[in-house]
Amino acid sequence: MRQILFTIPIFGKQIPLFGYGVMLVIAMLSAVNLAAWRARREKLDPEVIYDLSLWALVGGLLGARLFYVIQYWGTGVRSFADIFKIWEGGIVLYGGILGGTLAFFWYWSRYKFPLKPMMDVMGPSLAIGVAIGRVGCFLNGCCWGDPCNLPWAVRFPAESAPWRAELNRGLISASDLTSLPLHPTQLYSTIDGLVLCLLLTAYYPLRRRDGQVFGLLMLTYPITRFLIEYLRNDEPAFFLGMTISQLISILIFVVGLAFYATVSRSSVPLYADSKQDPMPETS
Repeated sequence: MRQILFTIPIFGKQIPLFGYGVMLVIAMLSAVNLAAWRARREKLDPEVIYDLSLWALVGGLLGARLFYVIQYWGTGVRSFADIFKIWEGGIVLYGGILGGTLAFFWYWSRYKFPLKPMMDVMGPSLAIGVAIGRVGCFLNGCCWGDPCNLPWAVRFPAESAPWRAELNRGLISASDLTSLPLHPTQLYSTIDGLVLCLLLTAYYPLRRRDGQVFGLLMLTYPITRFLIEYLRNDEPAFFLGMTISQLISILIFVVGLAFYATVSRSSVPLYADSKQDPMPETS
């Protein structure tokens, strides 16, 4: 855990650079550049990726923060000023996906581009973004796991979020310097994102219809997220013993099944096979 990576002296003051924010920036840059590289290979306009990424970033951050504020108002968020302290962590991935998705379709409604081919291009990028972003969660100390005695269990320092949560539950005393050994669920999610990125990349040349790569992401990520949620200890059960994220995972999986089945029955050939120039002309 390293909430502040280092400080930069500016005008006599030490400006901190938070590990969480730095990893989010790296995740964004990695995802955008991977998508732009893939777009060129698939005869799509990479400039659309750069423009779209700005709107998706804004929508994603707003959605992720709004989801967190609603979910944790009164606990993680106690005042109006706390709403804007995003550099301290406190964003929900599924909220970011919802906000980013709304921004994506808003941009598409105004600047038509090949929809399903572009969704495929963005699939592996979303996975690598999750992988890198979760490293930021680890540095920040959020999204922690259940106590465990495995060799790779981690302890978080005093005054960290998991330490305070355990103190409030009476699991440790105020004199303890660290939390109990916990599952590093943030790093599990990082490994999950890397594996999914490799899977989608390997599946890309095997697809038969546009949209199948993104459909595969909608089928696989909810399953892995659902399972990792069982090892997390920062979210209470919401309904039927499941967390909000697990319930959303079920919804995305069901929608993913319908989406994958629909695009697989399409008779439209692959966009890349039908284009001779790199610039998209139709949606």
